[in-house]
Amino acid sequence: MFMLYIFTKKWQDDSLSTAFINLALIIILFTVGWSISTSVVKIFFESKGLGIQFNADTISLTLLSIVEYFFYKFYYREEKPTEAGTEK
Repeated sequence: MFMLYIFTKKWQDDSLSTAFINLALIIILFTVGWSISTSVVKIFFESKGLGIQFNADTISLTLLSIVEYFFYKFYYREEKPTEAGTEK
């Protein structure tokens, strides 16, 4: 849903090529982020994790989701106009 939202928003606001570039960015950041978060989690947890439902892979995906949430919230934030009516 997030990728569809960003694709549509960037296509309407900018161009089709910008929308595809943003999709590629999201896919690359997810794959690289998952590899990095898996490596970090394996340092601190065994492969069984904290139980059957919350194993090491689930912990790494949860960590990745939290980090990506804050990154994308910062990256795709809307610029607010200043008092003079121009954007920063």
